[in-house]
Amino acid sequence: MKLNKRSVFLSVVVLVVLGSSIALNMLLYSRAKRYYLEVNQTRLDPFGLNEYPANLQQVTKTDRARIVFFGDSRAASWSPPNIGEYEFINRGIGSQTSVQTIQRFAAHVTPLKPNIIIIQVGVNDLKTIALFPDRRDAIVANCKANIRQIVAESGNLGAVAIVTTIFPVGEVPIERKPFWSDKISAAIKEVNADIATLAGEKTIVFDTFPILADSQGNILPKYSSDELHLNEQGYAILNQHLSQLLNSMERKKIKN
Repeated sequence: MKLNKRSVFLSVVVLVVLGSSIALNMLLYSRAKRYYLEVNQTRLDPFGLNEYPANLQQVTKTDRARIVFFGDSRAASWSPPNIGEYEFINRGIGSQTSVQTIQRFAAHVTPLKPNIIIIQVGVNDLKTIALFPDRRDAIVANCKANIRQIVAESGNLGAVAIVTTIFPVGEVPIERKPFWSDKISAAIKEVNADIATLAGEKTIVFDTFPILADSQGNILPKYSSDELHLNEQGYAILNQHLSQLLNSMERKKIKN
């Protein structure tokens, strides 16, 4: 028996809806599994101390100035610029908040005896505002205080702190919108305004917004990997500006 056009159309619609539903559920399951793993990993190692080995045999003595990238996944994904006179070491860990990074500073940064510490952290604090809107002011205040403490700890080591403003965020996918809020971007701007006041003799503020953001304050699509992370092109443009910044710093004032 031949199917009429209406029946064929309805069958196609049902298949499309069913396929979309299956795809969405698979995506949601994948994200749920990832977050579940992250939560339980955090329970086992709350501060990520096991992420980097205590035995730092790979860190050798060098005549080059040593630069450490420190912070969350945005720091962890930051491949360094190709500048021969510097040694770059990465100590970023994905999904970490500012309070977690503080707790591992002594283990992951202090033994390296860095000359410069590049700090990128804070977005994982501020994105929780969507989940705990009544704690918004406390979350922002704690984020500011924690970043200030990391800068202070850097200074205690005699290192120059290059504290970057928190990167802007990008387009939020539909499956994440129920767990997102426009107040997150506003909080990022507030914390970045506080970071701008930290500039001093041993602290340099690296403002990333003019480099990465569009007129609306979001990550330019050409630099965005997802709503939170940069792609290779994004880090490449950051490195252009970072290289200019490093070249402008007198090495004799950085070296111990």
